[in-house]
Amino acid sequence: IKIFKKKIANLVFMRFLFLIIFIFNMSEPFVLFDFSKESNIQNWIVVNDGVMGGLSKGKFSVDDRGYGFFTGNVSLENNGGFSSVRYNFESKFVSSFKKITLRLKGDGKQYQIRVKTRISDYYSYIAYIKTNGEWQTLEIMFSEMIPSFRGNKLDLPNYSGEYMEQFAILIGNKKNEAFELYLDKITLE
Repeated sequence: IKIFKKKIANLVFMRFLFLIIFIFNMSEPFVLFDFSKESNIQNWIVVNDGVMGGLSKGKFSVDDRGYGFFTGNVSLENNGGFSSVRYNFESKFVSSFKKITLRLKGDGKQYQIRVKTRISDYYSYIAYIKTNGEWQTLEIMFSEMIPSFRGNKLDLPNYSGEYMEQFAILIGNKKNEAFELYLDKITLE
């Protein structure tokens, strides 16, 4: 009986601890990435349309002010048309959050914000943002992110916001264009 009582007490304690962590996470934003001069960006990977024969070129770095800097040229030659930068991380349980908040400065162009529940998923959940050439703080609700594969909306529910293993930014506006995008901070709220 003592062992049984001890197991019950441990179970009650673990549930209480989980509830405290859950409540704490609900009230505190989670910083997915905060760029600085010391940022380690080895998990940020550029993927261009060259994987399909295209000729677009993108680069990602941290500039001398400490901002993430995604720049390059999108080319439609050889059936190309996109450049992206992807941040892969260990699976995060994100159900206590409802949105992504981005602080960035773009070039007036449209970009896709993309997330994956698992890196191995063939599709992403996407939302479009329009930059205006100034520093902006943009919010994207999880529930508004649609499932998409190669530019086609899939017949699946929108992003449920349970788990996340990848955050990405893609430019692919069906035209030849140069692009520049500065990133300051990415937060889940």
